Amino acid sequence: MPATRPAAMWLDCLQYREQAMNDQKNQHQQEKVGGPHLAVTSPNEDPANSGITRRGFLGFAAASIFLTGAGQLASPPESRNGIPYRTLGRSKEKVSLVGLGGYHLGKQADPQESIRIIRTGLDEGINFLDNCWDYNGGESEVRMGNALRDGYRQKAFLMSKIDGRSKTAASSQIEESLRRLQTDHIDLLQFHEVIRDNDPDRIFAEGGGMEAVLQAQKTGKIRFIGFTGHKSPDIHLTMLATAAKHGFTFDAVQMPLNVMDAHFNSFEKKVLPVLQTNHIGVLGMKPMGDHFILDSKTATPVECLHYAMNLPTSVVITGCDSVAILQQALQAARSFKPLASSEVAALLAKTEKSAEAGQFEPYKTSHHFDGTYANPQWLG
Repeated sequence: MPATRPAAMWLDCLQYREQAMNDQKNQHQQEKVGGPHLAVTSPNEDPANSGITRRGFLGFAAASIFLTGAGQLASPPESRNGIPYRTLGRSKEKVSLVGLGGYHLGKQADPQESIRIIRTGLDEGINFLDNCWDYNGGESEVRMGNALRDGYRQKAFLMSKIDGRSKTAASSQIEESLRRLQTDHIDLLQFHEVIRDNDPDRIFAEGGGMEAVLQAQKTGKIRFIGFTGHKSPDIHLTMLATAAKHGFTFDAVQMPLNVMDAHFNSFEKKVLPVLQTNHIGVLGMKPMGDHFILDSKTATPVECLHYAMNLPTSVVITGCDSVAILQQALQAARSFKPLASSEVAALLAKTEKSAEAGQFEPYKTSHHFDGTYANPQWLG
């Protein structure tokens, strides 16, 4: 399915949800046949027969974000050591509002410093840990695995990612991640860097990576399944539509959500409505665009974190390469309160001009962040 049909894909996803609501009487039979990931209607039905106009859907999607976000933020939040917790999509899993990014945890000169950052985060109330098979040649997973000894694994909701698009590559990477992380299961496994138009078809093809991931889930090596990407919201929509075509619904999706994304090729505007409509967990990343948004001098670190937290995100993942930066993220989570519309408007007004051409979002406009572009062999 081409990546140039976002409106049709949104309609497909909306049809999926509406039909699911109408077919609740068949829920037990469907779960017995295919489990919780089976879509209950075909995404290939004619959108024209749905009786929903494109304008109507866009209005519904915007209202869905507002109402869901307002409900999530207005209800008394669960917290641990002052860190708010939210529910991961349609699962019953509770995850910390701020998550600890894995890439930055393989950069410390002393591996013990990496372990100290991870354990401090878990002790302070964070439970969501991000990682990836390819981060720092695997060193990020090795250090995290060491940090999760001595009972710390029980404190963590552990997420990692794989690059494999083939069943063989994906299977090998899953096993290597489990070994490095010193665990018998990963709570959320995601397909990493879905940034090419053909990634969705490769992953869902016969002999593709999804076969390995589903097998790992069946045997208890992983619990939930998601994907991540930073390049194009239209490719995210293609991935969601391709999944629906194969009768599958992701548990979580990771994407850039920040004060500049809102202005340029926006995941917030294009993808977030679909995730909210289908109760898919929203993992916000790059709240500061690595360091690039801060380089623009248009927003402070706390403003960037609070903007992302104000969206209906399940968790905002941020890189912390020192305990001091970790404490900044912890304080941002503890001090977070839903932003007034005037506060959101002020942040967007400050960042609008700088965001126009994606200058401070090079992950969208260049190969700067594309590890699999430089290492295509990782895809299998």
